[in-house]
Amino acid sequence: MPLAPANQSQLIRSNQKDEYYQTFLRNNANEAFQTLAGSKRWLDWRKEIELLSDLVYYGLTTFSGYQTLGEEYVSIVQVDPTKRQIPSRARRSLFVLCHALLPYLLNKAVVCLENELERGQEGQSGVSRRQAAPGPWSLESWLRRWMRRAVGLLSEPQRRACLPAVFVLQQSLTLLHRLHVALFYISGSFYHLSKRMAGISYLRVMGPNSSDGTIRNSYRLLGAVSLLQLLITVCLQLNNFRQRQRARQEWKLHRNLSPQHTESSSPRAARCILCLEERRHSTSTPCGHLFCWECITEWCNTKAECPLCREKFQPHRLVYLRNYS
Repeated sequence: MPLAPANQSQLIRSNQKDEYYQTFLRNNANEAFQTLAGSKRWLDWRKEIELLSDLVYYGLTTFSGYQTLGEEYVSIVQVDPTKRQIPSRARRSLFVLCHALLPYLLNKAVVCLENELERGQEGQSGVSRRQAAPGPWSLESWLRRWMRRAVGLLSEPQRRACLPAVFVLQQSLTLLHRLHVALFYISGSFYHLSKRMAGISYLRVMGPNSSDGTIRNSYRLLGAVSLLQLLITVCLQLNNFRQRQRARQEWKLHRNLSPQHTESSSPRAARCILCLEERRHSTSTPCGHLFCWECITEWCNTKAECPLCREKFQPHRLVYLRNYS
């Protein structure tokens, strides 16, 4: 029977079936490890157990040259860019590493970097927060030590610049994933970024009554709508960034033009816990704590929560207290 490229619906159904069996394997592995080693060790190693489960699943299927359960369910087969033979072992290995190992390492590195940068700022502002210590032999402890040494080489202005950069990186990864899904809806190939990197696509057996054209057209429309939504999201985020930059510049100008509050006649002037100086232009969070306007807005640019009690809130809920002494 003739072979044709697999359409979007088949790739999505195959992925859903694979995720079902991966979740089943993860749950059983977690339950077995928790029973044997205890809850405390399981909490330290649960991410690594899930990674090992994914590596086992794809190692026994894709890496070994067999179909996954999801691919077998919808009768599709992997092929290389020539579409004449199955992918080589090198391509299959690259896919498994990019699909399972790379997201794990990237997430661990970004989280450790963010924690170390926040730890440096909180240590200088007098605010500390307890964090669960990772196991001595875990990858997270090694990454944390390496990140601590790297962050220690940065100056204070560089640390303040790196923390928003980490947030931008996280948002960029999310936007990249959404862009890739929209392109998949339009083109009908490479549902995962890892398969695009490895150059692995799919073929299927074409039946006698195939409505492939109708399916692809409906998904192309969905892809166009997804691209439009993504474009609107990026425009809104850029607009919010410009507004924050404008507000920061106006605040700096206002602070330079109004020095009457920089010196207080009271010997017991209230201090801001973020800058450890006399509080200027007092601003209240929804939970009632007071900070300098510039300090708390800078804080909210990286984390929308109160530095004292950790209550979550949106930056527009900050209240600037006029004529407050």
